[in-house]
Amino acid sequence: MSIAADSSAFNRDFATAVNHLLNFPETIDKFMLPSRAHETNNENKGAASIPVDILDSPKEYIFFLDLPGLSKSDIQVTVEDENTLVIRSNGKRKREDGEEEGCKYLRLERRGPQKLLRKFRLPQNANVGAISAKCENGVLTVVVEKLPPPPKPKTVEVSIS
Repeated sequence: MSIAADSSAFNRDFATAVNHLLNFPETIDKFMLPSRAHETNNENKGAASIPVDILDSPKEYIFFLDLPGLSKSDIQVTVEDENTLVIRSNGKRKREDGEEEGCKYLRLERRGPQKLLRKFRLPQNANVGAISAKCENGVLTVVVEKLPPPPKPKTVEVSIS
């Protein structure tokens, strides 16, 4: 077995154990793609993962991502393969320049990744045609509406004459 396969199995087992210990709903797994799936693609090599909160409400799924320093024009939200929500940014976080000539930084700790990428597998009841996104105060909010539940089968009594 390869190191990548061992790592994938470990990640899956670890996620299951954490979900069990913290009593996360089992439905949380339906949003996750394998954590290393994007690393095989050279296009995404070096992309940073974006921390996310996912809220499952009765009418929609809401994704909250902190993206400080990025403007809405730097962020792309797309749907790939009919059920994969993709959030990426190729933009660089802006650094404030010194107001006076001769200014220099003494410490640079707020360097953000140049390339951000996050993918989520959407559940079957997600309406991919009704997705909205807004970025306010460094927080990206993506709302994915849910499809209405299928109608319950109606039972008809058969009368015998």
